[in-house]
Amino acid sequence: MDRSETPRRVVITGMGAVCSLGTDVAEIWEALLDGRSGAALIRQFDSRFFPVRIGSEVDLGALPPPEFDGLDNFLSRSARFGLFAMDRAWSDARLGGGDELDPWRCGVYIGASTFPVVEGSLPDPRKLIDGNRYNADAYLEICRARPDLLAQRDIPSISTLLSLSRDLRGPSCTIQSACTSATQAIGEAFQSIREGRTDLVVTGGSDSMMSVVCVAGFTLLGALTQKNDRPEKASRPFDLSRDGFLLGEGAGVLILEDLAHARRRGASIRAELIGYGSSSDGYRFTDIHPQGDGPARCMAAALRSAGLAAEDIDYVNAHGTSTPQNDVVETLAIKRAFGEAAHHVPISSTKSQLGHLVCAAGGVEATFCVKALESQILPPTINLDQPDPDCDLDYVPHEPRPARIRTALSNSFGFGGQNGALIFKKWECESP
Repeated sequence: MDRSETPRRVVITGMGAVCSLGTDVAEIWEALLDGRSGAALIRQFDSRFFPVRIGSEVDLGALPPPEFDGLDNFLSRSARFGLFAMDRAWSDARLGGGDELDPWRCGVYIGASTFPVVEGSLPDPRKLIDGNRYNADAYLEICRARPDLLAQRDIPSISTLLSLSRDLRGPSCTIQSACTSATQAIGEAFQSIREGRTDLVVTGGSDSMMSVVCVAGFTLLGALTQKNDRPEKASRPFDLSRDGFLLGEGAGVLILEDLAHARRRGASIRAELIGYGSSSDGYRFTDIHPQGDGPARCMAAALRSAGLAAEDIDYVNAHGTSTPQNDVVETLAIKRAFGEAAHHVPISSTKSQLGHLVCAAGGVEATFCVKALESQILPPTINLDQPDPDCDLDYVPHEPRPARIRTALSNSFGFGGQNGALIFKKWECESP
């Protein structure tokens, strides 16, 4: 795009999601507002002897079988979630085939990982953890029994499958930046349309890391909650008793379009995406910067991208993982980015109900921002019973809250210090 040109406007015309709370955006949203939790004992492997025995899983039986002939046995859970959510988003956007789309101007930007989930009979998975170290011999034993663990369908296969499913021939890119993957994928899709490189992009995230190896790894990092006795109470963002995140899985997919393109085909517009910011802490691999420098700069960049001041933001969907470190640092970062406005903006963490969907988190949370703008209701942070004095902002505890919301910001911060923020705006009917 020539610098003298006005950036194109980017709108959301379709959404699809799947997670532990359901297989439809409206169903999941209703469950959020009801304060339900998707946490339960892990079903995908025998976790009885693990320090962590709980997660937030998708019922794979609730999804229709995949439609890729001959590939059924090669599709990871992540791929299946992504394909399902894309189908829902495509239908929601009322997209068909035919001549309404130029396939060369339509792309896919998806945040994903493809680590396969261990299912079926395996050597005893508890052998993987030997004190506070991996047991390499046990790992090799598992891999010999299930060599498909090492045949990890390469990550780009996710975007390839989504492109193939609808004959989209524009850019096809899978972004893997840990917990920020989906948010950065949406942000890059936004830039692609804004700059005139594409007219329509399928974007969001899909992930499943509920495998014995991943759960063991996160456990050894000390990142997961070990409140196994009451799974629905385990994810406690901003609460003094929080002890780690609840691992989840699922997918959230959006259809982004150039506004003029959406109008030409008579699409219904759900919201507008107006800002994107990205940064890297450059600090440590698994630790966020203790003063929230990278996250604060990321939010500030999103505000500049949207042409807004901090006081213009009406709601923040927090990264809010429920780890002792993240929640304090995110609070500091919001204060740095928002200044005095930080004490007036409502913030909530929907991870209190869904857990952390890792590469898919930002995709699902983007749909919640759009639903908040549509319904003028803020989702709650459940389990916030004893607020941490170091987390002293308005986190919408326990109950949903009606509010006047014109703009919503969604945060994602990942391992390696990768940060992403998106700003959405309520759609109000305008003349063409």
